[in-house]
Amino acid sequence: MKNESQFIGQSGAFLDAVERASRAASMNRPVLVIGERGTGKELIAERLHRLSSRWDEPLVTMNCAALPETLIEAELFGHEAGAFTGATKARTGRFEEADRGTLFLDELGTLSMGAQERLLRAVEYGEITRIGASRPIRVDVRIVAATNDDLPALAASGEFRADLLDRLSFEVITLPPLRVREGDIGVLAEYFGRRMAAELDWDRWPGFAGHVMDALEDHAWPGNVRELRNVVERAVYRWGDFETPIAHVQFDPFDSPWRPRPPEHRRSTSAALSPKPAPGAPDAALVPAPNFDAVDDLRIAVDTHERAILQHALGKHRWNQRQTARALGLTYDQLRHCIRKHGLMQEQDESA
Repeated sequence: MKNESQFIGQSGAFLDAVERASRAASMNRPVLVIGERGTGKELIAERLHRLSSRWDEPLVTMNCAALPETLIEAELFGHEAGAFTGATKARTGRFEEADRGTLFLDELGTLSMGAQERLLRAVEYGEITRIGASRPIRVDVRIVAATNDDLPALAASGEFRADLLDRLSFEVITLPPLRVREGDIGVLAEYFGRRMAAELDWDRWPGFAGHVMDALEDHAWPGNVRELRNVVERAVYRWGDFETPIAHVQFDPFDSPWRPRPPEHRRSTSAALSPKPAPGAPDAALVPAPNFDAVDDLRIAVDTHERAILQHALGKHRWNQRQTARALGLTYDQLRHCIRKHGLMQEQDESA
């Protein structure tokens, strides 16, 4: 498994998960890694392998969701020539490839019941049988499995074998989502930003404008670290100026006034009835939503949100005030008044 990412973070929840993985690495037992997409499950699997006594043996990865159900068993356990249509020659499976090493099964919850039954036998007895063969093959494989499914709930509903779950859950490492990793968003954004700046051969790293960092901190990050990396690297390369702090970030790369609309038959009723943004309205995804529960003073809340909209619009248009005014549907004089009202002229001078 080749991965350019590193463990970056300082929050207690994140460091606890990494420490648990480090302790479990020396145990020759199966480990389950649970977490949302983009939380780094594959990195934990690699850590478990590299810190184990099997570190110099193969680390073999298989994404269980990437193959059709009819091919998963053949991929895992191999097959003999003529075992099924198209099997013109014998082939070793992932278990044999990982012999004496580690087998990482990603998206474990998507395995078929037939594959689960054969996997259970491999875990219990250390034996696998190629499809079409009559003799079992002994293998010495440590299994690390990952999923974002609730496996106990699937087992309770009969969609996952409870006995297999018992065998695989010697240790369960649950990775925290990025939104609860206090202090890590800024650290990760700085790391990914500096790395992208170096890739672009910038003379120096200008950092992020304050309102951009606020937006990064306030975003929900459903794609976790993977999404953060994409957002930060996209913002850096689009900015293209190492002289001034990066003042614009776009969370949704598909956002565009010319974005194709889905065919009528695919639109839900709610989407069809939802109001369209007014022409020139700022992208709502780029402006942190106000916390209405914390609003004690309406005027302050309105001013705060207006200031955030102006900051993002000015950053998007690189402080070109005429373009910003057109984008917001304001006259040039109205925009100048808003800039003075919120003290943004001073912020522009500091950035320069």
